[in-house]
Amino acid sequence: MPPEITVCECWARDGLQSVPRFVPTEQKIEMLNCFTEAGFRKMEVTSFSHPKLLPQFSDAVEVLKGIKRKAGVSYVVLIPNLKGFERLEVCQKEGYGASEIILMISSSEKHNLLNFRAAHEQAMAEHAEIIRRCHQFGIKVIGCAGTVYGCPVGGDLRTEEVAKIVRFYLEQGAQTIMLGDTTGVANPALVRERIGELQALFPQAEFIAHFHDTRGTGIANSLAALELGLKYVDGSIGAIGGQPATGASKYSTGNTGNTCTEDLVGMLAEMGVQTGIELPQLIAAGIRAEEIVGHRLRSNLIYAGPVIHGESSAHKAPGVIFSSHKSKDSSTDLARDGHSLNTNPG
Repeated sequence: MPPEITVCECWARDGLQSVPRFVPTEQKIEMLNCFTEAGFRKMEVTSFSHPKLLPQFSDAVEVLKGIKRKAGVSYVVLIPNLKGFERLEVCQKEGYGASEIILMISSSEKHNLLNFRAAHEQAMAEHAEIIRRCHQFGIKVIGCAGTVYGCPVGGDLRTEEVAKIVRFYLEQGAQTIMLGDTTGVANPALVRERIGELQALFPQAEFIAHFHDTRGTGIANSLAALELGLKYVDGSIGAIGGQPATGASKYSTGNTGNTCTEDLVGMLAEMGVQTGIELPQLIAAGIRAEEIVGHRLRSNLIYAGPVIHGESSAHKAPGVIFSSHKSKDSSTDLARDGHSLNTNPG
């Protein structure tokens, strides 16, 4: 495993796209600024999906305008089509655009038709034009192959079906390739097999591990991918995310969110893998995320706290400040000061 990993925080885009209630613009900006200050070097900021189709991102321009930028941090935007990119072009010209964009084509054509209303050939033609225009602006491109490990409407996929999408993006000049487990069907054995085959086919490609935690395997799958040498992995605060809340019928049941960022980063920290992310600030962001969405999310770390390796009492460890605020649906004591937290003894 690489000694240093870049974790991309997806809460504000892949996370919020599944939330039907509109999250106020100022709260999105607040969270994105928290991520920057916590040490994330990469984060998904928003989506340029059609505002009527996904009202959650009707404030995409305002969010890009409002966030505080930090040198060395990549601010990522999802672009669904050419019209969306034309909106981003205006932002780029006015100086508040994106560092990178995500373009996605599902490896399963059935899913791509359902999710983007486009066949592979149509999507590729449009994405090729978008990538050409990205190069003119100096915007980096993340080419995302979706449903890499299986499709909720089309079933299992062969590696060559995924390779078709990967090859297209690489030939067009995408800098990195995201391998999306769109509905959380992967397992570590399949991850090692699929990514291993793709690494053999495309030895120069830089892959991004992107797993959903639909069946509770997000952390295990992410670790399996990192052990293959991947240096980039995605997560979402509180494990939210998934199918966009457009009002369409659900094509997957159960949890729909991404791998939980807090739990992933906490585990990597215990393994001695550097991410540059400060755990106390990450925990504070996780607590704030629950307040914003209005219900408990699926992070374990914000309730259990980091591992304590020295002596400690049942109530607090030396140098760590705790608070007695209790969440609405748990007796767990949360640290509103952003330093740590403590579970009730007994």
